[in-house]
Amino acid sequence: MESTGRSRKMKKTPLEQVKERFGSKEKLVEAVENLATDEMWIDRYNEVKGIQSVSNAKLLRLHDQLTDAKQRFGSRDQLIGAILDLEKRAKDTGLKQRLGRYPVPRLLDLHSAASKRASATPAAPKPKKKLARSRKAQAKARA
Repeated sequence: MESTGRSRKMKKTPLEQVKERFGSKEKLVEAVENLATDEMWIDRYNEVKGIQSVSNAKLLRLHDQLTDAKQRFGSRDQLIGAILDLEKRAKDTGLKQRLGRYPVPRLLDLHSAASKRASATPAAPKPKKKLARSRKAQAKARA
């Protein structure tokens, strides 16, 4: 068999990514816990098992999303405020309370969807349909 000249680079496994970026899972867990302050995080994991039992892929994704949210918005409250502004519902306290119960990854998804909706151009209005009329009816309508 001859090779076609193209070499495929395989995607790194989550364990390889953890070792490359952080050195070990313990350092990744520590980095996630440092990002997961009260202003960015809702404690929703099992207290008995802790965050150490979460898979490497989920921890990497969580670390990336928490870092992104911290850089772009600073806190969950500012992220929620940005979503409400994009939706033009800044005074809606019920929605604000509901969004306050959502985790950061879900809030980031909502923000990206809302920003896409806000930046989409509105549809052009449809032209008025011309009514088919006889000459006599057209003359009557003009008068």
